[in-house]
Amino acid sequence: MTNGSAYVSMKDITKIFGTVTANDRMSLDVLNGEIHALLGENGAGKGTLMNMLSGIYIPDSGHIFIDGKEVQLSSPREAINAGVGMIHQHFKLVDVLTALENILLGYKTGILLRKREREAEIRKIMDRFQLDVDLNKYVYDMSVGEKQTLEILKTLYRGAKVLILDEPTAVLTPQETVRLFKIMRRMKEQDCAVIFISHKMNEVMEIADRVTVLRKGRTIDTLNKQETDPQELTELMVGRPVDLSINRTARVFDNKVLFVKGLRALNEEGVEVLKGLTFDLGAGEILGVAGIAGSGQKELCEALAGLYRIKEGEITFKGENLVGKNPQEFINRKISMSFIPEDRLGMGLVASMDMVDNILLKQYHYSQGLFVKRKPAASKAKEIIKKLDVQTPGVNHPIKNLSGGNIQKVLLGRELDSHPELLITAYPVRGLDINTCHKIYDILNEEKQKGVAILYIAEDLDSLIGLCDRIMVISNGEITGIVDARLAEKKQLGAMMLGKKEEEYAV
Repeated sequence: MTNGSAYVSMKDITKIFGTVTANDRMSLDVLNGEIHALLGENGAGKGTLMNMLSGIYIPDSGHIFIDGKEVQLSSPREAINAGVGMIHQHFKLVDVLTALENILLGYKTGILLRKREREAEIRKIMDRFQLDVDLNKYVYDMSVGEKQTLEILKTLYRGAKVLILDEPTAVLTPQETVRLFKIMRRMKEQDCAVIFISHKMNEVMEIADRVTVLRKGRTIDTLNKQETDPQELTELMVGRPVDLSINRTARVFDNKVLFVKGLRALNEEGVEVLKGLTFDLGAGEILGVAGIAGSGQKELCEALAGLYRIKEGEITFKGENLVGKNPQEFINRKISMSFIPEDRLGMGLVASMDMVDNILLKQYHYSQGLFVKRKPAASKAKEIIKKLDVQTPGVNHPIKNLSGGNIQKVLLGRELDSHPELLITAYPVRGLDINTCHKIYDILNEEKQKGVAILYIAEDLDSLIGLCDRIMVISNGEITGIVDARLAEKKQLGAMMLGKKEEEYAV
């Protein structure tokens, strides 16, 4: 790690949104040639701080210095001109263009020769940072890992010397994460500064040189990775001691309640996205689902919840065939099922509404009489805030103004309030801080003890292995194996996620 003065220095940064102080005189120093992790609970101010460094927001007060000079960053273009690039969780790529076309988008390439010159420059950067990108490949044909590498290449080509990675491993396989870490180390060797926002403590301990911990809008401390441990970092994040172990509670029920047989489904283009899935799920069991993003997890969830058209196959829940029934029929038949979707605001909650209205959306079917009563919903909202420690100014605060983690807590709290017998949950801890993750694991274990059958889709293999009873691996719309979580290994699950069958791996 390079010693000396900071390449990026943020001093006394304050940002206020209405009644919420997102950043309260925060400071951050990042050196050249270091990987600097940013840790904090949801709503601690990480995203807002980085959005100011990348020119998306403008600080209300404070100073930003890059390479010793004070800068005013009022747009992402100004940030990239100052050498700062940010790779967001949701990639900003055009699917129908090639990798090369995406990189050159916005440049006036002029005659063919100019394009060839630019391609030669891009290839030099690929060699320098050891980036493996097929420049002629279309984005829609790329894996998540390939898209992320392309985003990094695009940002480096635009002259970034400071790279901000926001939850970069959230949707990667273990193998893709290893590749990303190689790229990050190469950038460090090339004297770039890498800022790594993550909730995965094991990854922070593996890749970071220094760690800055934020809590409730303030900078708490910056530590050398070698001089700290996950326990200390978590306590600094939360402000008190936290038990980091994931507990798998014993099963107390042994009856099967959900049977899925030969499930097939097509997408809008007529491509088969579910290819004959067959599995079962017991009462009081947590069945984990692992797979690379886009392997059919979303379609499986929606098919089970009556939201996706099924081509053929059976879904039997407590002796009743659900195929062809819509969510309203589930309610009318008192089939108690909750679905926590991957898209929190697109499908889960209405962004412009507050907590009370979002709870009413779920409850109005059961209302008696002409008028909807708001008071019980307001009480429920207050219970959810207390139980899940939702950071919000109040129950009437618009959902869209909460951090992603707090939105997820509201959605989970609302769904569990309906006392389901089957809980389908897609990525319930995605982007959540370690303290909230453990809160949600505890709640899922409580539901398991009540006999709720839980389908738990996640990308974090540690939580799948630690929490679930069995893990079903899906690759390209097919089940490659169902393994006992107590015996599962990350390497095995990673290979199965890439399409290797369970029995092939064992050989």
